[in-house]
Amino acid sequence: MTRQTPLLPLMISSALGALGGALGAAWYVSTRVSPEPRRSFMDDYTFPPGELGATYEPVSFTSGDGLRLSGWWLPQEAPRGVVIGCHGHGGRKDDMLGIGTSMWRAGFSVLLFDFRGRGESDPWPQTLISREVDDLRAAVAFTRGREPRARIGVVGFSMGAAVSILAAAEEPAIAAVVADSSFTTGRDVVAHGVRSVLRIPPEILVLAADEVVSRRHGYRFSHARPIDAVGRIAPRPVMVVHGEGDTIVPVEHAHRLYAAAGEPRELWVVPGVEHCGAYFLDRPEYCRRVSGFFDQYLGSLEG
Repeated sequence: MTRQTPLLPLMISSALGALGGALGAAWYVSTRVSPEPRRSFMDDYTFPPGELGATYEPVSFTSGDGLRLSGWWLPQEAPRGVVIGCHGHGGRKDDMLGIGTSMWRAGFSVLLFDFRGRGESDPWPQTLISREVDDLRAAVAFTRGREPRARIGVVGFSMGAAVSILAAAEEPAIAAVVADSSFTTGRDVVAHGVRSVLRIPPEILVLAADEVVSRRHGYRFSHARPIDAVGRIAPRPVMVVHGEGDTIVPVEHAHRLYAAAGEPRELWVVPGVEHCGAYFLDRPEYCRRVSGFFDQYLGSLEG
């Protein structure tokens, strides 16, 4: 006669194991959303704008809560406007050198900067938009101090694109936005990542991860909703750019953002490219389109 395992202890053990696995997965997701800053000597090995022939100076300015944010200022004597570049979630300002120096050559003054916790800016746990919007507004204030009469455009990639949308909805000094590979909501993009990587239904895990992030870092990524903000930018223009083959932020996010935006608005979906891939597919065409957009609108809006 075989010995029977009591059913209730087995059920409890299975439930605790499932709970522990879910909490562990939620913690893992939270660390991907808000990783702790880790600097190394490699952070100092960057290519400054001078390597690409641009005139620049290292600058710093202070966020609303007192952090030092590091940047590069690329000035023009008589600028056609100012373009601020916003890098992605795990990036830094030198990621923006290609588009930044191109805008400088097109006659714009340019500010490239590191969000908090990245590059040479002060350490801070990275967030998914929460404090980065404030960082961009600090960059706008710095820019207005340097070029008080110039109109300001912002070009952002991935998280930086979402930050650009949210900041422009609150900050009238931002006169035009190019948003490349933005997501509609923080919850949507995290859920897509969970579904793609862990191959499990995301709903409960995303809720748990949102709670972990809230307790660890004091914000909820579910509150980041560019889809609700993009319509408030009008009548200032928005250009939405996205790769049709994006597996990180599916192209449907671009279509939804464009549908929610007011006029004037543009949508440029690039076939056959991944996340933030439009620039790398055809650099001259990308820079021509973006500089043309800024040239058209920064010169025609009231400051």
